[in-house]
Amino acid sequence: MSRTWALIAGGGTAGHVLPGISIAREVTDRGAPQHAVHFVGSARGVETRLVAEAGFALTALPGRGLQRGFSPSSMAANATATAELARAFVQALRVLRRRKPAVVVGLGGYASVAVGVAAALLRVPLVITEQNAVPGLANRLLGRLAAGAATAFEDTDLRRAAWTGNPVRTEVLEADRSVGRSAARAALGVNEECRLVAVFGGSLGARTINEAIAGALDLWRDRRDLHVRHIAGHRDYADLSGRMSAEPPRAINYDLVAYEDDMATVYAAADLVVSRAGATTVAELAAVGMPAVLVPLPGAPGDHQTANARRLEAAGGAVLVRDAELDATRLVAEVDDLLEDPDRLDSMAGAARSLARPEAAGAVVDLMESCARYPSPRHPSPDRSEAAG
Repeated sequence: MSRTWALIAGGGTAGHVLPGISIAREVTDRGAPQHAVHFVGSARGVETRLVAEAGFALTALPGRGLQRGFSPSSMAANATATAELARAFVQALRVLRRRKPAVVVGLGGYASVAVGVAAALLRVPLVITEQNAVPGLANRLLGRLAAGAATAFEDTDLRRAAWTGNPVRTEVLEADRSVGRSAARAALGVNEECRLVAVFGGSLGARTINEAIAGALDLWRDRRDLHVRHIAGHRDYADLSGRMSAEPPRAINYDLVAYEDDMATVYAAADLVVSRAGATTVAELAAVGMPAVLVPLPGAPGDHQTANARRLEAAGGAVLVRDAELDATRLVAEVDDLLEDPDRLDSMAGAARSLARPEAAGAVVDLMESCARYPSPRHPSPDRSEAAG
């Protein structure tokens, strides 16, 4: 078996997995071979697809996260989840003993707990990454065991915290809303005369946002100058598609898709985003300098989406609307106010960009290298290879 330098654990959602992939790519960009990075995730999480597509190997652990609440169904599910966590911990121990990594990185989520505790038991240095303004349960637990904590926000309450920023995909970092705008709009079929509003709420979707947009289309029915790209999510797409097909024709340009693999093109083309306030979304909005209307997910652990959104709002890069206050009328009012004020949009774009940390992946890997048991492997440089020959 090839030697593993960094074992990256966690996931469950794209918000946890995508920063991990950015970290892995930074390790290999510094000269380490692909096999020097190995992922451990949940068999039920999106990492089973995303990590493979990125070209890295993954070990999938059994089980699922704990449910919040004390209903009979929640307690029964948590009893099963606890047993599965024990199985996952045993498997994590086996993986660590076999691969002998120099450092373990915890991304948050269910799998990071099993692997993080196993790393502490085997005395493998643990670095945790916290993507949100409010730490999640997994990182609050593992923070006591970690040699370092890489945080997306400056004042995150974790021990040994280092403010690195939240790593963002290279393709998003390279999205150019000025030079690349025309090509991106052509790729999406957006007329140059239209203002493009991109709407999304995660891989499953956000029902409140989806319903508000469905109603807004009636209010915008005659708007030929407006184009809405609605990324509805897998859960609501079929229902929305059926409803939209039954509607009479509208003048407004409207695209309904279930999921978007090429968010970099969407960011380059859009004038405004309406979305939830997950950690990866907020980091990407900052990276590309994108004005936004943010609707935080109610009931998120620690209300972390509201905390994320408030950072962007306080900087002047976003408008925050509570989920309970969003309907078609409020959405139309907020979007129209912004689109009618180009100077404000420009100011919001600059304010959002002021929070960006484009070197976040590099800063996280610097922290990993400072904590690791041994240096990261490097391919020999061309000069050394020639000298050896």
